[in-house]
Amino acid sequence: MRRTRPLLALLLTLVTFAASAPAAVAFSENGSHGWSTGELTLLSGPGAAYDFVGNIEADVAIKVLRCQRLWCLVDQGSNRGWTSKDRIAFGRTSTDWPGGINPDYASGGPGTVCLFEGTHYTGASICAGPGRVFQDLALLNLDNRFSSVQVTGNVSAAACRDRFFQSYCERIIESQPVLDEYLHNALSSLRVY
Repeated sequence: MRRTRPLLALLLTLVTFAASAPAAVAFSENGSHGWSTGELTLLSGPGAAYDFVGNIEADVAIKVLRCQRLWCLVDQGSNRGWTSKDRIAFGRTSTDWPGGINPDYASGGPGTVCLFEGTHYTGASICAGPGRVFQDLALLNLDNRFSSVQVTGNVSAAACRDRFFQSYCERIIESQPVLDEYLHNALSSLRVY
């Protein structure tokens, strides 16, 4: 009987902590930068069958926490919910970026694209030549780790903030001692041309 009391007290503490934790972390600073291109209807899950949980006005900066094929979980102020992916833009403004990458860039070579963990080409690095594709750098434990990129030779790259070439993407044609603010320590997929 005496052994169950400490176990019961520990269990009660864990339940109390778990119940209070979601309120503390409900709205995150993490996620990809995005914009609402029209008024967003927020739902409790990724599909029209889920319950309505709120709205976000058009042309507002949002955080995109994760996406499925047609739906994204977004944050804005005190609003969080799933919305249709086709009403989200991932560029610097709500109208300047269609998203994804152009798969038809001409292949180059010879040359390499090297990503560095530190700015100004310092720290650990990974290099790749034309034709190399990293759809999800998290699979290599390299997600969101790079701060600079060095391009040597006749190559270029498509670099995207999220895996599978989603969200904000940029075509890199020359070395950058410090990656763009949307990719700095936020790069998740890369294709070298």
